[in-house]
Amino acid sequence: MSTEDFPERNFYGRRKGKPLDGRKARLMEEALPRLLLDPTADPVTDLRPLFEARVERVEMEIGFGGGEHLANRARDNPNIGFIGVEPFIDGMAKMMGQIEDHGLTNLRLYNDDAAFLLDWLPEASLARLDLLYPDPWPKIRHWKRRFVNQANLTRIHRVLTADATFRFASDIDTYVNWTLGHVHKSGLFRWAATRAADWNEPWEGWLRTRYEAKAVREGRTPCYLIFAPKKD
Repeated sequence: MSTEDFPERNFYGRRKGKPLDGRKARLMEEALPRLLLDPTADPVTDLRPLFEARVERVEMEIGFGGGEHLANRARDNPNIGFIGVEPFIDGMAKMMGQIEDHGLTNLRLYNDDAAFLLDWLPEASLARLDLLYPDPWPKIRHWKRRFVNQANLTRIHRVLTADATFRFASDIDTYVNWTLGHVHKSGLFRWAATRAADWNEPWEGWLRTRYEAKAVREGRTPCYLIFAPKKD
């Protein structure tokens, strides 16, 4: 597999921020390598043995930012294995700090384009996939870089179990409409809303991150969508 297989693979922005301090640098050098998944390795048929903890099922979060939501989920659900994807180095370093602080053993990580990892995962191997506040690429000429597209929806559908969910959250109305339109066009999912207010109410166990709190302060309305895969 090469980058030529992903002609529009720049779904994320810059990867580097400020230089890392001593602890973050140490964790990135010493601890991160043992947690990183390698999609160039031989395929596996079962993801559960990849975790240090004994887990019953596996979920994924793409673009976990500072890791607040993902780390909270991992702490509250030690019997679930979580795969976190984040290309931004500072976000990955923050997650490594949470892993060390809380002794989390049910997390594996990936620090590049999630499309590579989705293609490597076994079919029907994830019980949930979260795409929370992805980069909206607000300029129209950049919309092709949005992670939600027909190719990636096909990838997501392939790795979800029949009773899994694909959850999407954003505070950008054009991206919400974009996502609803692409999901409908794909024909691979159904919107699992049961009442009119579902879209503006966070899910059970939701942790409001600093990013979301800032969005609310600035007058943007979060939207929460849940999709269920259609399986034959």
